[in-house]
Amino acid sequence: MTGKLPENVAYFARALRIAGVPVGPGAVVEAVEALAEGALGARDDVYWALHAIFVKKHEDSVVYDQAFRLFWRRRALIEKLMAQMSPVSPGGDSTPQKEEAGALRVAEAFAPPKREDDEPPRELTELSAQMTVSDRETLKSRDFAQMSAAEIARAKQLIAGLSLPDDRVPTRRFQAAHQGARIDPRRTFRRSLRGGGGSIDLAFRERAEVHPPVVALVDISGSMAEYSRIFLHFLHALTEKRHRVHSFVFGTRLTNVTRSLRARDPDDALALAGRAAPDWEGGTRISTALHTFNRIWSRRVLAGGAVVLLFTDGLERHLDGELSFEMDRLHRSCRQLVWLNPLLRFEAFEARASGIRAMLPHVDSFRPIHNLAAMADLCAALSPDADRKSDPRQWLKKAG
Repeated sequence: MTGKLPENVAYFARALRIAGVPVGPGAVVEAVEALAEGALGARDDVYWALHAIFVKKHEDSVVYDQAFRLFWRRRALIEKLMAQMSPVSPGGDSTPQKEEAGALRVAEAFAPPKREDDEPPRELTELSAQMTVSDRETLKSRDFAQMSAAEIARAKQLIAGLSLPDDRVPTRRFQAAHQGARIDPRRTFRRSLRGGGGSIDLAFRERAEVHPPVVALVDISGSMAEYSRIFLHFLHALTEKRHRVHSFVFGTRLTNVTRSLRARDPDDALALAGRAAPDWEGGTRISTALHTFNRIWSRRVLAGGAVVLLFTDGLERHLDGELSFEMDRLHRSCRQLVWLNPLLRFEAFEARASGIRAMLPHVDSFRPIHNLAAMADLCAALSPDADRKSDPRQWLKKAG
């Protein structure tokens, strides 16, 4: 192919790679060959053709969409390039737009931060290898949806290092103990027989303590995609540190991704989860997902005083009486039901949506989950001695 189109496709692929989307040279060649066939001429055709070649993970669709609109925003640029009548470097108007998810990463890809020539490379290496206290505090308060690719990478490291609470609960089973108030008759008799029965060597036992199961129900609809991807990294770190962690994702249907998140590499785990859930970044049917969970999975994973983490904004489209019924059933089946809602990051939030009002009476805790600080607060709130004086029903009073 002649003209400027191959150069623009290569430049666009390089920008995607800088923004965090893995695009190799083979994909660039494939994209150029696809556009050279001549069957593509409209903007939407080019959009979806490049999307099929460059985007391999569901979570990369948001970044691709931002990059495509920013790169090809000049009017009829694609059509001109297809006709080989456009210059190499695409431009566009400078009309300010509202910040969206992934916009910061795309902006940095097209305009990377400048480096001062007089700054020694060794200092740059030190700064990239270890964050200062100020950097950590700034990163903890930054919204997940507005993080750059580098900040998301650092956030993943901090998430993996979060300290989980010691929330072990006693079980009905007993285990051997060196001392205590409860004698183990069987072990005591065995010890006595070993010595010929001339003396009695007492053995003791105590109740075994285990961490309660953690069950996560994660909303992966379009409005929650940026936050749910980061929260799945938290669940992956939780799965590595504890045995009984069960993860489910839902949009228009419920999908069990527990086995996917057991992969050692977090990126591989999220890729497996994305392939297992066909409704990623689609619509939301909270009532249907909860009904499926209560009917099929509740008895399997909620035994032993499980803690349920419900991760959703509560914006149910098909609202009826079933949502309140399924929430009440879920609440009665677990020891603690924690609702994590990214909308609480707004100070002016009010529980006026019908779905939120139907769900709030059936939760034990209502918490924000939009940055690292909120995630650390969640870990502290799961401890047995955490302060649970706040009643989620107070949001209904404020809105009423």
